[in-house]
Formats: sequence, C-alpha cells, structure tokens
Amino acid sequence: MRTARFTLDPAFAIGEVNPRLFGSFVEHLGRCVYTGIFEPDHPTADAEGLRTDVLDLVRELGVTTIRYPGGNFVSGYKWEDSVGPVEERPRRLDLAWHSTETNRFGLSEYIAFVRKLGPRAEPMMAVNLGTRSVAEALELQEYANHSGGTALSDLRAAHGDKDPFGIRLWCLGNEMDGPWQTGHKTAEEYGRAAAETARAMRQIDPSVELVVCGSSNQSMPTFAAWEATVLQETYELVDHISLHAYYEPADGDLDSFLASAVDMESFIENVVATADHVGARLKSGKRINLSFDEWNVWYLSRWQEYAKTIDRTGWPEAPRLLEDNYSVTDAVVLGSLLIALLRHADRVTVACLAQLVNVIAPIMTEPGGPAWRQTTFFPFAQASRHGRGEVLDVRVDSPTYETRKYGETDLLHATAVRAADGTVTVFAVNRGRGEPLPLEVALNGLGLTSVVEHSALADADPDARNTLDDPERVAPHQVEGTALRDGTLTAVLEPLSWNVIRLA
Repeated sequence: MRTARFTLDPAFAIGEVNPRLFGSFVEHLGRCVYTGIFEPDHPTADAEGLRTDVLDLVRELGVTTIRYPGGNFVSGYKWEDSVGPVEERPRRLDLAWHSTETNRFGLSEYIAFVRKLGPRAEPMMAVNLGTRSVAEALELQEYANHSGGTALSDLRAAHGDKDPFGIRLWCLGNEMDGPWQTGHKTAEEYGRAAAETARAMRQIDPSVELVVCGSSNQSMPTFAAWEATVLQETYELVDHISLHAYYEPADGDLDSFLASAVDMESFIENVVATADHVGARLKSGKRINLSFDEWNVWYLSRWQEYAKTIDRTGWPEAPRLLEDNYSVTDAVVLGSLLIALLRHADRVTVACLAQLVNVIAPIMTEPGGPAWRQTTFFPFAQASRHGRGEVLDVRVDSPTYETRKYGETDLLHATAVRAADGTVTVFAVNRGRGEPLPLEVALNGLGLTSVVEHSALADADPDARNTLDDPERVAPHQVEGTALRDGTLTAVLEPLSWNVIRLA
C-alpha cells in the first residue's frame, strides 16, 4: 500500500474554529425530549425533570449550541403553548411527526437545560415561518429577551423567569424549500417573509444573529437558485444561511458511503460560491457565513418505509421514531463529516449534529433505565475537545479508490487544528475497508517534538455497535508505534478507522 502524505505549516491556515461548530439539535420528535433529556419520574431526574445521567453525557460530548425546537416541528409551533404553568399548557397535534405534543417541556425548560450544560453552551432558537409570521416571532423575541416592563417580558417574570433568556442566535424557519414542510413556500415567498421578520427582529435588537433557510440538501431541484433568490431579499439582514445533509449507504454501496464527505464539502463550496456571487451582484462588503445546522448519518430510507405503515388514525405521545443504532462504519463516516466541517471553518461558523438524544443521536436512553454512548459519540466528543483553535491547510497526497457515486476518491481524509498553546491535533480517516494506510506528515515551523497520543476508533467487525445489552462494546483504543522524528510524523491508520493524533 502506498503511503499517504501531507505537510503542515503554520503559514498556511484556513481560519479559527468557532465553538458553535460543535452544536447539536433538540427537536420535539420521537423520544428526543420526552424520556430523552426530560423524564421527571426517572431515578436521576433533577428538580426540573431533566435526566442528570443524560446531562453528564451531553457535557462529555462537548456540545455547545443547542438548536430548538425544530426541525419540521417548528413549522406548526405555537410558542405560547410552551410557557406558563405546565398543568395549563394545551395538548396539540404535531403534523410534522404525526404525534401528540403535551408541551410539558417548553421554552423555560429548554433554557434551563442549556444553562445546566455550562457557560460554553448557548441556545439557538427557531421561529415558526410556516404557519405563523412576523408578529409571532416578535412576541417570542420580546418574551424571551426583553428585560422587563412590557406585557410579554413581565409575563415571563410571572412565569418564574425574571432574567431574560438572552437568545442571540435565531433561525428564520426550517427547510422552507421542502414540500414536506407545513407552510412550504417558494423561494420568493420565503425570501420576502424572512426579510420582513429579520428587519422587524432587528428593530427590537440590532445585535441578534439570524440564520436564513438554505436548501434542505444539495439534491433539491431548486438548489442554488433557492439560495440566490432568498439571499437577494435578505443579504444585508442576516448573518448565516443554513445547510442540511444526511447520509446513508444506498443499495449497500459502502465505498460511496465512506466518501460521504465529498458531497458535504461540495455542498459547502457551492453554497459559498452562490452566496458570494449574490454579495458581488449587490456590491456588498458583507460576507455571509454558513450554518450547517442539521447533519448526520441517517438511515432515511428505513424511516420512509416505516412511515408508510404508521396508523394515521392515532396520535401517540413521544413514539419511538428514527432510533438508528450506529455501527463502527457509521462512526467513521461521521468522523469524516466532522473533518469536512473543520476544513471549512473559515465559512462554516455554526453546525448542529442532528439530533442529541435517541433520534438519530449519539446518546441513547431507556425510559426509567440507563443512558449510553453510541459509536458516533466518540468522534464528536474528541473533535469538540481537541478541535479548538486554528485549522491548518491540509492537502493530501493519498492513494485512491473507486466509488460508484463520487468516482476516484482519496483513501485519506484529514485535517489538523493548532491550539492556542501550540499543540496540534491531526484528525484522519482511512476510508479503505481492506488494508491499513501508512501516513507521513511533514511538520514545518511548528516546534513539535512528541506524540502525546494516537487514538483510533476501528474494529475487526465494522458492524459492531453499542446497545442497551452491550453499551460498551465499541470505544476508541490507543495505537502504538506512532512516532515523530526529525520533523516527520509517521503512523499507520487501521482499515476503516477514525484517528486522533495529538502532538506537542
């Protein structure tokens, strides 16, 4: 096997990692909220009904921004239902996931959850631009953020939250390009609605940060045209445009699945190009950044088949939906997607792994029972912990393999982050399923002399996974033999592996 190589030099950097790159997503979908993060009768529940075993795992995961309450759910969301005395909150039909929403967990509980994660976590609130519009967005903003002396801010205080919630980051709707979305709009319709909402929200607070909806994925028939039309209306009013992408092996094509980040990087670069074109056309000096606020491995085709069997006469509470159980292969792909986000940290300034608990999630729970880490937990936790700092430009010289979907593709996918103290972490994926991949990295001008550790997530069984019965079957392990001599790092990457190599 030919050796894969690249060079690291502090003179060639991409940009600083925004901590918001390690965000996640809590939607009122399935068991993400109920029996996920919120279960008042659980043995570990605190006074607010939050599962402390889950809180501990979320802190370990290293999540920063928490996007809420959707997702498709937000397009039917009435924020007023989710505040005030719990016993007075109405039950509603959720059209997005054909469920009954009890509103036992609402806005105040969400803010309490985020605050309990620690000072590095912040809320990211979505407003309903599907079935509602400017007035309701302004009312939510006033209730959440105004200090006091108005009807809605005083109502918040009366509900027990004297201090404002301080939500800085707001999403202007969700996936409004999708025909599945309640209140789906054309690009022209949505662009005008988003512009009107953004303009009004800035009248309350000019410092809010706003995310406008981009395409739900790159394969949408309106992709790029949607972004161009929406940004034409909103360019000077918003800060970010959203991207959403999910990946799964199609027809058993694991080689293409392992190269999913090729599509993610293409998606990012195409949206950047479109946004910059609009900015140039408007003669604007402003730059729009990207909020990749839904991304993950999701076995969507399984859900689509299951959805056909759902009893449409019933509206269950918190049914088990989208509870994918992830393998080592899935974790390696997720690690590669993290690498793609880091490689574009100059423009991707927000990203949210969808979702946080139970629903296509790194953390799983049982009602009344334990919580545990899925295989995908580990790459995210390691990237969040060690991926803070300046991303160095990595251009690999790698052996390739042939994929049905993306053609000839590098076996090595990699990036590197230099921390404020000068230490460097290399994140690398070997996409090859059959053989180890030798790696050499030339280190120029970095002053590095030693390997702190080389951790890998790999397994003789690429389908190995963590389950309720065997929650610790898969975990990263230490790799021996990785060395740094005379300014060159040498390592061997196991087949189908996610690797974290820390240098000092």
